[in-house]
Amino acid sequence: MKNSYLTSTLKQFQYYKLLGEKTIDQLDDEQIHWRYNKESNSISIIVKHLVGNMLSRWTNFLTEDGEKKWRYRDEEFLDTYKNKKELLNAWEKGWQCLFNAITPLNYSDLEKIIYIRNQGHSVTEAINRQLTHYSYHIGQIVFLGKMLEDEKWESLSIPKGKSTTYNQEKFSKTKGRRHFTEDL
Repeated sequence: MKNSYLTSTLKQFQYYKLLGEKTIDQLDDEQIHWRYNKESNSISIIVKHLVGNMLSRWTNFLTEDGEKKWRYRDEEFLDTYKNKKELLNAWEKGWQCLFNAITPLNYSDLEKIIYIRNQGHSVTEAINRQLTHYSYHIGQIVFLGKMLEDEKWESLSIPKGKSTTYNQEKFSKTKGRRHFTEDL
């Protein structure tokens, strides 16, 4: 039980990373920059914001405030990635920073207090805060990807009209404890 939270959290972060990548893989350079209007964000902008947040929050996670002085959050909302390759390189850098911070944590770290903008959080609270923040934005990325690809969209979950088939496959397996992402 002591390690299940950290193990589950890592798997959840990996899952959301995968959803973002499977969406971006379906799109071209032009599509990652598409915006509904000037007030909305493109996938490129959302990724830039996620990366900025990840680098700020997870660099020296246990010892420094999560809002770094070197972070310029407002600039994260300017679409500056030139292409998908540049975007994916930044994406990977952000996720690696996160995984490098979380992977060495252990149960005794979970109640330590860290700060984000001088607000104290237990490590558990900080992890939950970021997990929900990232899933929120990755949901936006997936939604935009589905709109852009329309009928060419390759589902990342149970395709419409396929729930019965999906459930039959799941129930054909032996009952057991496993994380839902293990079958992806």
